[in-house]
Amino acid sequence: MLAVKNVDVYIQASHILRSVSLDVGAREVVCLVGRNGAGKTTTLRTVMGYLRPRAGTITFKGVRVDGRRTHEIARLGVGWAPEDSGIFPDLTVAENIEIATWTRPGGSPAAERLARAYEVFPVLKTYAARKGPEMSGGERKMLSIARALALDPEMLILDEPFEGLSPAIVPVISASIATVTRLGHSILLAESNIHHVPEYADRLYVIERGEVIFAGQPHEAWKDPGVVRVIGGQT
Repeated sequence: MLAVKNVDVYIQASHILRSVSLDVGAREVVCLVGRNGAGKTTTLRTVMGYLRPRAGTITFKGVRVDGRRTHEIARLGVGWAPEDSGIFPDLTVAENIEIATWTRPGGSPAAERLARAYEVFPVLKTYAARKGPEMSGGERKMLSIARALALDPEMLILDEPFEGLSPAIVPVISASIATVTRLGHSILLAESNIHHVPEYADRLYVIERGEVIFAGQPHEAWKDPGVVRVIGGQT
């Protein structure tokens, strides 16, 4: 479904991503793990069109998307939930979710998309009239993912969905993401903490200093001492 091949990205004069490759298949949950500054967010933002690669290709469902604008990529069926949640603080919860149905007008009827978003995150229906400043960090994360889901995407890209959350809320959001996968959506998820990688993940990529140093099954990562130093938080 998604294929990132040998992508190089520069930000000004800095070479941030170096020949990064990864794949996400239909209905797969793929995790990109790395320390802060390793290149996770840059990879996701490049897939979403916020950054343009200097080399390499990115395809989604066989269509080249590198170089396309973000809204064009979204309309192809890619939902995006950024690390900072990116919700509109002046809009209510209901309005934040509903706006995604305008962004991608094709696909399932808007009513079905909204119902699906509230089915996955039922607590948001209770808070439908609240605005961003009235919500906790965990609730904003939920809203960000729910809004991406209301786009009716084939794939969701989630940047650090568990970052900064209390230990009590992490399992709740993890269970909600599992529900999203059961609905048939593919997921590419970035995480700094290996212990936040959900047990239902199909594959794992580890990135360090802009290079992918491991690709495989999550349990296999612990067999590589160099990878363990990265995912274990050692220097």
